[in-house]
Amino acid sequence: MLIPPPSSPSRWQRFWPGLLKRLRVLLLCAAMLVVLQFSVPPPGDLYSGAGALARDSLFDYVAWEVNALASKLFASLFGVQAYLPEATRSDLVRAYFADLAQVLALEARIADAYSDPAVTDPDAATAALRAERDRRRVGLAGRQGTIEAILEEQISAILVEQGLGVLGQVLPPVAAHITPLPDVLIISPRDEIRVTASLTLDALSVDRRTSLEDAVDARFDVSALVADIGGMALYPAMVAEYDHLAWTIETIAHEWVHHALAIHPLGLNYFDGGNPDTRIINETTAELLGQEIALAVYRRYYPELVPPEPVEPAADPAPTPPPDPAAPPVFDFASEMNETRVTVDGLLAEGKVTEAEAYMQARREFFHANGYPLRKLNQAYFAFYGGYQAGGADQGAAGEDPIGPAVRAVRDHTGTVADFLAVMRGITTREALLALAEKMVATE
Repeated sequence: MLIPPPSSPSRWQRFWPGLLKRLRVLLLCAAMLVVLQFSVPPPGDLYSGAGALARDSLFDYVAWEVNALASKLFASLFGVQAYLPEATRSDLVRAYFADLAQVLALEARIADAYSDPAVTDPDAATAALRAERDRRRVGLAGRQGTIEAILEEQISAILVEQGLGVLGQVLPPVAAHITPLPDVLIISPRDEIRVTASLTLDALSVDRRTSLEDAVDARFDVSALVADIGGMALYPAMVAEYDHLAWTIETIAHEWVHHALAIHPLGLNYFDGGNPDTRIINETTAELLGQEIALAVYRRYYPELVPPEPVEPAADPAPTPPPDPAAPPVFDFASEMNETRVTVDGLLAEGKVTEAEAYMQARREFFHANGYPLRKLNQAYFAFYGGYQAGGADQGAAGEDPIGPAVRAVRDHTGTVADFLAVMRGITTREALLALAEKMVATE
């Protein structure tokens, strides 16, 4: 263990202001969660009905928040990461994720044993594996707070450089907690694709997911989907435990963008059921900036994570050999999903709901046959996954929705991350976004 020098005069000078600032934000968010936990929607509301069906599985925000705040307070009181050289800090992060990969591999082997019918006594067969997993888990738990703090500080340094610092501090402070994540129940109408309600649930088994979806569908004549999430913008942000460092950095940055937008129109109107476009604009902005901020973190602290630069084509490229007619065509998931979404949108626009649902079922079987075993493909699927539109020209589940290209066009015509957020935080409608993007492109 590394202990800071007792004679260091700056420890407490740096400690108290930062701690008090963070605690004020955390306590405010915790109080908001308590209020939200006990708010009562109007009788007959879709939230109320779906919540009643899922009442045994509703996620306990307050308990999670108390645990996360305790973890952050402990790290603030006893963390030593601020006294370590930057290279050492990055190496600690790399080592943590390498060890996490070993633990997750052990858990996968244990899960395989319990699902293998040939293993008659999985408890006995996995006893040694489970003991090894538990031993390693103890080591990870003791380091997690330090690793989270290092990643928060590295991302903060990049944000300050992008003009988002106040006296050298990012507001709101970057805060994330790596944790098992809940599921989310997404509800869409059957005759159009949009999120009309969502509920956060405890992690459910596949059979319980299907049972709840079927019950909600039958009760309200809607399209429901219980989906996995990678993060949630509570404070601190919930980030899924995953052994991919690049993904974790990007997710923390993504959730921080949600925090930064929370007090502005684009964040305040996130759950406006009458304008589902606000959620798509918000998520696309967070996804786009999460990727950008993460890339800057890689370049400074983890250069091995930087993706290779695209290779310039040769001035006189060699001729491309013709494709082998006997070779099976390469399956392009994004392209096929984009075609599916466009077709479904067209059918729903014509009022052909039953035909659209039959088509989606046929396409789900098609995807499964090509190595993509989607459990469910329905309106709620597209409403959820189509809300993330920071990808390239082919947006997959977003179809021909112009929101993604418009957000990217605005980003291309703004300077720093701070400049982009200052522009986007007041935009809450598709019309305003498209008008702004058109204006920016026209004046270039």
